[in-house]
Amino acid sequence: LDNEGCSWFAVVAAGSVWIRDSGGGERPWRVQATELRSLETRLTATESKTSDLEKENADLQTRLSSTETELLVSKSRIEQLERENAEKPKVAFYTALTDTGYVGPHNTDTTLKYSKVFTNIGNAYNPATGFFTAPVKGVYYLQFTVCGNHTGLMGVFVFKNNQKIMFNVEWKEDKLYKYFTKSVVLELIAGDTIHLVLPSTYSVYDDVDNHSTFSGSLLFPL
Repeated sequence: LDNEGCSWFAVVAAGSVWIRDSGGGERPWRVQATELRSLETRLTATESKTSDLEKENADLQTRLSSTETELLVSKSRIEQLERENAEKPKVAFYTALTDTGYVGPHNTDTTLKYSKVFTNIGNAYNPATGFFTAPVKGVYYLQFTVCGNHTGLMGVFVFKNNQKIMFNVEWKEDKLYKYFTKSVVLELIAGDTIHLVLPSTYSVYDDVDNHSTFSGSLLFPL
């Protein structure tokens, strides 16, 4: 019943829906069955799309959670590497011999004291003695350059502790600058020393331009 006391009912005929009251009157509109089916189809499509979007959202949530976990693992690994790097011993030095010119020749072998220290990370090199002392067990890279500016012999011994491990020599026939550079990679234990020795009757040259140098660094601890 409507507000006027009339009852309404639907009559379906010829593919259309007609709305009539109890007195035989018709409502002022009709709804095509095809339109209803179209609405149903659209509703079904909307529900399907909503379901797909919900699945995509769930997948995104899963991926986001996985990414967050991976980030936490990466952050933890980075922090671990930073701690390991901070704890890793750092050793490196670079020195030059002197500003005074010629060193030698002497009547006896002489330890070379590289007095000009430019880098000494870890304080493993002692300019007062000319000795490099390994602070930790590890593999070290050491290099030296020898300059001559005279006629005669130029060269050095390399000592590990009291053991001679290298000897290099050049004969100069003129007073022009002449150089040679050598390097070694050594496994050292804590307390091992490396120093360079000028043989008797030999000489080397250095000045403010740092022609003769001695340097080294820890490659990795053992």
